[in-house]
Amino acid sequence: MEFKNIKLELNEGVSLIAIDRPKSLNALNLETLKEIDQALEEVKENEEVKVVIITGAGEKAFVAGADISEMNEGYEST
Repeated sequence: MEFKNIKLELNEGVSLIAIDRPKSLNALNLETLKEIDQALEEVKENEEVKVVIITGAGEKAFVAGADISEMNEGYEST
């Protein structure tokens, strides 16, 4: 499966899920959360996987929290 906001790799029983939104310091938006959920489902179904590592891409942050710009969009429409 292709992901837009994360990278999913499998190597010798180790699954690496990297949140890949470095421009936003890997802030979590709804799309990214859905992709993480899908990746975890894939990992769960793969009997080869023994370990899951979740990390953030880039050099500044693992995850900066929620994506504030997405929250602002929700408030503007009300």
